[in-house]
Amino acid sequence: MFAFLLIVQTLVAGSLVGVILMQRSEGGGLGVGGSSSGFMTARGAADFLTRSTSVLGGLFIVLSIVMAAIAGATRVPAKIDTSLAKTAAPLERSQPATPAQSVPTQQQPAQNQQLPAVPLAQ
Repeated sequence: MFAFLLIVQTLVAGSLVGVILMQRSEGGGLGVGGSSSGFMTARGAADFLTRSTSVLGGLFIVLSIVMAAIAGATRVPAKIDTSLAKTAAPLERSQPATPAQSVPTQQQPAQNQQLPAVPLAQ
């Protein structure tokens, strides 16, 4: 439904651009002059283009509001993929640490201390 409305709105927008460019402006624009014996008189063509511009503009606004409502109503909450999350390995301690063992002194250098495993940033 949303894709169909998007296509319709694209066609309406293209038609609106074409109708606006066909209107006669003070600088000439892309307006095509016609003879009085032709299909439409200049005044009739101006009235038709003005009416079609207002109808297409209104249709464009209505379609925009409807599509925004549909997009807001059918929104699915985002799911976070946790399959790639890495967890740090727990530290293994054979004995509980005592205050004397946890703080190395200058006389007793720290040797063979294991650092906790930290996952690398991707």
